[in-house]
Amino acid sequence: MGRKRHIALVAALGLLATCAAFGQGRRQLSDKQRRQREILRWELFRPVVRGQHAAVSAGTPAVTQVTMRVLQSGGNAVDAGVAALLAGAVTEFSHFGFGGEAPLLIRTPDGRVHSIAGVGRAPALMTLEFFLNREKDPELELEAVQREHKTGHIPSYGTLPALVPGMVDAALLALQRFGTLPFGEVAEPAASLAQQHPIDNMRSRSIAEASSFLRLFPTSLAVYAPDGRRPRPGDLFRQDDLAATIRSMVRAERAALAAGKSREDAIEAVRDYFYRGPIAREIAEFVKSDGGLLRYEDFAAFRLEVEQPLRTVFHGYEVYKAGFWTQGAVLLQALNILEGYDLEALGWNTPQYIHHLVESLKLAFADRDAWYADPRFVSVPVELLSKQYASDRRALINPKRASTKFRPGTFGKRRPVHPSRHPRRRPLPDALASKDTTSINIASADGMLFSASPSGAWMPSVIAGRTGIPLTQRGHSFLTIPGHPNVVEPGKRPRITLTPTLVTHRGEPFMALSTPGGDQQEQALLQVLLAALVFNFNPQAAVEAPRFQSKHLVASFDDHAMEPNVLLLDERMPSFVFEDLDALGHQVELRRSRNSGSAPTAVKVLRNGVIEAGADPYAFRYAAGW
Repeated sequence: MGRKRHIALVAALGLLATCAAFGQGRRQLSDKQRRQREILRWELFRPVVRGQHAAVSAGTPAVTQVTMRVLQSGGNAVDAGVAALLAGAVTEFSHFGFGGEAPLLIRTPDGRVHSIAGVGRAPALMTLEFFLNREKDPELELEAVQREHKTGHIPSYGTLPALVPGMVDAALLALQRFGTLPFGEVAEPAASLAQQHPIDNMRSRSIAEASSFLRLFPTSLAVYAPDGRRPRPGDLFRQDDLAATIRSMVRAERAALAAGKSREDAIEAVRDYFYRGPIAREIAEFVKSDGGLLRYEDFAAFRLEVEQPLRTVFHGYEVYKAGFWTQGAVLLQALNILEGYDLEALGWNTPQYIHHLVESLKLAFADRDAWYADPRFVSVPVELLSKQYASDRRALINPKRASTKFRPGTFGKRRPVHPSRHPRRRPLPDALASKDTTSINIASADGMLFSASPSGAWMPSVIAGRTGIPLTQRGHSFLTIPGHPNVVEPGKRPRITLTPTLVTHRGEPFMALSTPGGDQQEQALLQVLLAALVFNFNPQAAVEAPRFQSKHLVASFDDHAMEPNVLLLDERMPSFVFEDLDALGHQVELRRSRNSGSAPTAVKVLRNGVIEAGADPYAFRYAAGW
């Protein structure tokens, strides 16, 4: 087996504690024990990372190294997290760019958990009427088709779906409120990487795949394929305009500090420079010249605030997610439903275990697709997270049969508007089910936790003028169904998929986790979290373990496709798992472990203070500890 280890043989994972009879002498194994042993027989490629001072798990080795450098030089977890956000926006541009989004969850040493939205709002010109009446761009439509996407009324590419950039304000607000370092110090690694860094295979490939799109936008072509040549893996990749933009933001801070401003006020000066100064003006002018909707006034009116996260308690563990403008509550609703089952008795990844998780998720996703939206624009039913509502929903689950219906809840006289009742429906392709995102999770010995799901402005992206900043495409997560809570409106946040997660145990830090994967994110995180909570997996085992993916939902992108009752299973699962789930009525399909779409990262704090970190190797995530 060499470096590879079968999980069933690694006692350190704690898995065999639930199957202790496996090793008791020569006693014959029961059929249940034999099946559980077969389920556990998959290969673990990486060891768990451990540290005493801090641990991080992020999207690439470069971002993880930046994070550790800040921590080891005296910065706290938020300083390091903000440095990671900025560095990731420079180097992970296939999945996340400087004009994108970054919802954050932060636990401070006083035990409080804070949420920062990190997502922009729709421009004042972004109306339902505009998109229903617009003429589609045939060149951008062709680009979508070539990527197995089919755009709806709101396009998936170009300048029309652009929102105000949310990541920058999220980073500045987090640093200002919860960090200790100046902006210039945490931004320097990103500026250096923008000046030049060795490009990796994934980013080189993303540029090659976007070649026809880049030719439509000269500003993008100049950045990603200078001289008409795409960079190859190992080439030094330069983003001179973006480096200049970052350094101009640093100069704005230095000028404020030189004028006697405090650290916090100097960070505010950076914010004003970005959202009310020359950067906002240049982006707005570029978008207007291209026929887009974003204007300077949208930038000037934008400001994030620290918000209260959503929360539930699952067997003594407090689980925190961002508000109903994300899909985060899906995880909380599913946990509330699953709390009524003995998951340990069902056994990890057995057919019955997977069946109950999938059916719980179907109910939670039905509520997501009918009720979740920006709470500043709609009244989201507060009952969604109640234990009584979970009990009522649990009663809908048939342990012997998969549901093929979308079943959102009803609240008094309020009736759900579910997109499945809309006449336009099509199957959900894999490329649409998993959209590009990255992740950053940090835990430190002082009790801080940091979880981020940076995304947006992914490839193929439009570079806004000479700023070097790629524009987000997040506007296409709005719906164009009149009367739906998530219908597009000026000033509104779309209901997004990005979903950082923090977990405490009786108030003490326990776990931070997040993942790319679009509509798969809550599904993957639920499986990772339960593996850690119920079955005592370490975070590396939890993120590497075989996962399922349900397509029984409405896609959050493009034309919002759906594919009821389709269940994708990791090829590493035993054949009897496929057969039993098929017998339960699930429409089962097989996927390679490298094609799951999600790629979780996680950190976990042990009772003795040791911090563990794990990173999914199938998408080249990377963890480190100190």
